[in-house]
Amino acid sequence: MAEAFIVDALRSPTGKRKGSLAHVHGADLGAHVIKALVERNDVPAADYDDVIFGCVDTIGALAGDIARTSWLAAGMPLSVPGTTVDRQCGSSQQAIHFAAQAVMSGTQDVVLAGGVQTMSSIPISSAMLAGQPLGFTTPFAESLGWRERFGDAPVNQFYAAQRIADHWSLSREDLEVFAKESHDRALAAIAAGRFDREIVPFPLPQGEFFMDETARASTLEKMATLQPVDAAYPKITAAVSSSTCDAAAAVLVVSEAALKRYGLTPRARIHHLSVRADDPIWHLTAPIPATAHALKKAGMKLADIDRVEINEAFASVVLAWLRETDYPHERTNVNGGAIALGHPLGASGAKLMTTLLHELERSGGRYGLQTMCEGGGQANVTIIERL
Repeated sequence: MAEAFIVDALRSPTGKRKGSLAHVHGADLGAHVIKALVERNDVPAADYDDVIFGCVDTIGALAGDIARTSWLAAGMPLSVPGTTVDRQCGSSQQAIHFAAQAVMSGTQDVVLAGGVQTMSSIPISSAMLAGQPLGFTTPFAESLGWRERFGDAPVNQFYAAQRIADHWSLSREDLEVFAKESHDRALAAIAAGRFDREIVPFPLPQGEFFMDETARASTLEKMATLQPVDAAYPKITAAVSSSTCDAAAAVLVVSEAALKRYGLTPRARIHHLSVRADDPIWHLTAPIPATAHALKKAGMKLADIDRVEINEAFASVVLAWLRETDYPHERTNVNGGAIALGHPLGASGAKLMTTLLHELERSGGRYGLQTMCEGGGQANVTIIERL
């Protein structure tokens, strides 16, 4: 089978909710990373076969196929198409998978995969709740088939995060210690300049916005004073949850023929890609079986993996994964995760891939694994080999 290679990966800085990127149109944020990626690489823009973007809640400024709109907003050729993918939080990781599969099939040679999310203007679940009466909680509530199978069990991320914490005997303090470590790692990475190579500063009237603004110094004492998001979920506070934010990311995936045609240097090879699912009521546990499945398919062991990026939707999700896999925490999310650096939904998959690639290059590691929990109880897994 033909192989797929990553030539480049970059991202915008992450703007906190109502922060520096709050008033940037989604198409312009997506265009920012598209334009930078095309300009940095020696492939004529007209030679791109497709643009695949992840995005969730595609309403308002994110509606109308934001992949295509972002490409056009970047001033790129009219001849190149775009399509938008929604696999919930894994949308842009799935975009990378689709790009790699297109290259592996031999039907395309140059594909730009990425994602964008502007959560300041379009909060999480906006599309789900649009036009629904107050108190509406899931898009499945009126489905007879769904109710027959799952009854009235809540499809609720906070319920799932609490349930995971209880099942794996994780205390609120355990979650807060993990969350503090995420912030500490992120602040240390920023101070050391570890993100400098992967971020493309965004121009603003007041000057360039060049670094993530979501990480913050905190203490366990302060975290302990926070109220739960709901009395029914006493262990789940804002401190142990991913932060909402605005960001975009892009990855250039090409074939071996394209490497030769344009004289490109590959930075990584897509070693494995897969997606699996688990119980949608548990909602956030799929990275555990998905990781086991991916390693079996790839003929690998976790000991072969030098770095892991797993999305920190909630602290309990990653702690349960660490406990089940026995993978070292010191090699997982080494520069912090979404609790500190934000979870821009449809952009998170490409954002994590960008960080994983750069971290493998910084550390000299060979194999990196990326996974994340996704709505509906799903999880993508991508294993890359640094070249």
